[in-house]
Amino acid sequence: MTLAALPRTFATVTGTTARFTAADGHTEHLTPNEPGIDIRQTVIRRATDEARRNGSAIELVTRGDRGEHRLLVLPDGTLTTAPEPNMDETTDGLEKSTQRSVRAAEAAAPALHPATEQPISRPDAEPAERASFIATPRATVSADSSWRRAVAALGVQVKPSPAETARQNRDRIVSRHWAGCRTIAVVNGKGGVGKTVTTAMLAAVYGRRGGGNVLAWDNNDTRGTLGWRTESGLYDTTIRDLLPAADRLLGPSSAISDITRFVHHQSADRYDVLRSNPELLAADQRVTLREFDTLMRIAARYFRLVIFDSGNDESADRWLRMIDSSYQLVIPTLTTPESAESAALLLDALRNRDHRSATLARNAVVIVTASEAGLHAALARIAAGFQPHVRSVVTIPYDPALKAGPVRFDHLRPRTRDAWVTAAAAAAEVL
Repeated sequence: MTLAALPRTFATVTGTTARFTAADGHTEHLTPNEPGIDIRQTVIRRATDEARRNGSAIELVTRGDRGEHRLLVLPDGTLTTAPEPNMDETTDGLEKSTQRSVRAAEAAAPALHPATEQPISRPDAEPAERASFIATPRATVSADSSWRRAVAALGVQVKPSPAETARQNRDRIVSRHWAGCRTIAVVNGKGGVGKTVTTAMLAAVYGRRGGGNVLAWDNNDTRGTLGWRTESGLYDTTIRDLLPAADRLLGPSSAISDITRFVHHQSADRYDVLRSNPELLAADQRVTLREFDTLMRIAARYFRLVIFDSGNDESADRWLRMIDSSYQLVIPTLTTPESAESAALLLDALRNRDHRSATLARNAVVIVTASEAGLHAALARIAAGFQPHVRSVVTIPYDPALKAGPVRFDHLRPRTRDAWVTAAAAAAEVL
């Protein structure tokens, strides 16, 4: 059957009513007849009844102050956007033409607004009760479902799928702001297991989704490389430059922009980096407990979230103070036995250190990153080994953009980006 042969129905929406013309030419006026159901949902229901009566899909053309839209309505209530009228395609080609129409609807979607329609008052009409100019917020429909976006453009609310609901929940969690600064420590006693990458990726998710004010802090005595894998700011400064300016930065006349001289802003990923100096020996950049506390006061004053790239010396004063100052532990590991065992030994040590450390270990998030392509079995095996011992385990697929060089969220594959959002949501869930 060609598209032109499908029964066609029309609906003209005016305010809270609609004039509906069935396929046989019969015209009727529609109004919502159930609480919570608006006129557009009423039109969709009436069109579905028409499709059932005809025993086939029908075309529904709607007109109103939101423009003209064309939908295909199936007898089971399924909706898709209809191809353009001049397309002479068979049912076999309907799917391709529908996809093209969906893309067109998506391109036009930003121009459509979801404000609640109100009837236009005319001089000869009976005065109506004044409606509020403040539109009622509508539920956000995820953009990953094309037909949902097309229907949402008409103002019809459609319940999201479980996958869409989960994605929306993750986005909500990673964009949170808290009353007071929160801290996350990224820890593993072995070098080269992904601490720096994990710090940068978590900071990027929180910065991009939450609007900035996120600090990635290189808390490393020995050759911290966070500065090597992130952008340089206007000033070549490190932690050693920040400490002498502490009194001024904590003073009553300080401004939010004063911190800019001492951190390195990431333009696309919207977080800031506090660098150590990888060119100095550890003996030249030790941070005492008092100095760490001062740095923490500065960070809490200027940032809503701090993520520590911890370094490898678990006996260092600054490392232990970082643990005592953190709300959440994130433990990265690669798909190698050595890095996974190092992570497990760290968890064991924290469980035996004190009550607070044991609580952090129990609520830790382990992130297992595939070090090479094709390591699906190793990824699953290591994740399963940690699962009974921590609150959450998240796996990150192999992505060449994480191997070396600058770490940028936009450089990642879509699947990898989704995985990092999942990891960030798991870490922020109990903050």
